[in-house]
Amino acid sequence: MDVRTKATATQRAEGYEKMSAATAEATDLIKGGYSTAVKGAQDYNNKLLEFAQTNTNTAFEFAKRLLDMKSPSEFIELSTERTRQQFATLTEQTKELAALAQKVTLASTEPLKAGVTKAFGQAS
Repeated sequence: MDVRTKATATQRAEGYEKMSAATAEATDLIKGGYSTAVKGAQDYNNKLLEFAQTNTNTAFEFAKRLLDMKSPSEFIELSTERTRQQFATLTEQTKELAALAQKVTLASTEPLKAGVTKAFGQAS
């Protein structure tokens, strides 16, 4: 084997090793991102279930109080209070869900972003 052929074979082997290492690293990053996303989706779903339970309990309490109504004015007062309370609760729940979704999105994409930045930095 002459020197040029040997040098070309060495370069190809080195290129293959670098590409193989980069592929393995990218695979690990993607797996990590998916794992984080799945965990985040589970947390989000758990939060939704928690809110559903809270809202159901509140609705049943409201229904019980309705049964004890003695006058139309009591009904209007209770309905107004319930509407105000429900609006405040839903507003807070929406804020919590949005914050959780943002946290999960950032946690899932940040490692991928760092990996891509690193890969392009190495390629240059």
